[in-house]
Amino acid sequence: MCAFKQSETDQARIAEALIASLDVPTDREVELAWRTEIDKRLHEIDNGTVKCVPWEEVRDRLYRNANVQR
Repeated sequence: MCAFKQSETDQARIAEALIASLDVPTDREVELAWRTEIDKRLHEIDNGTVKCVPWEEVRDRLYRNANVQR
């Protein structure tokens, strides 16, 4: 069976099954650590403890730093 000869719906199902087969079981401790960090950062933003930087500014800094280091 050639996947390319299947209907678009079947191709999508095949692709979905292939991608799902790559999923690695999650480590509960890692997930908990990420959740804790995300909650901490959201709390800091909500309280005004940290200042968010707009994406455009971050992007410009990255480009400047990349050009300087070359």
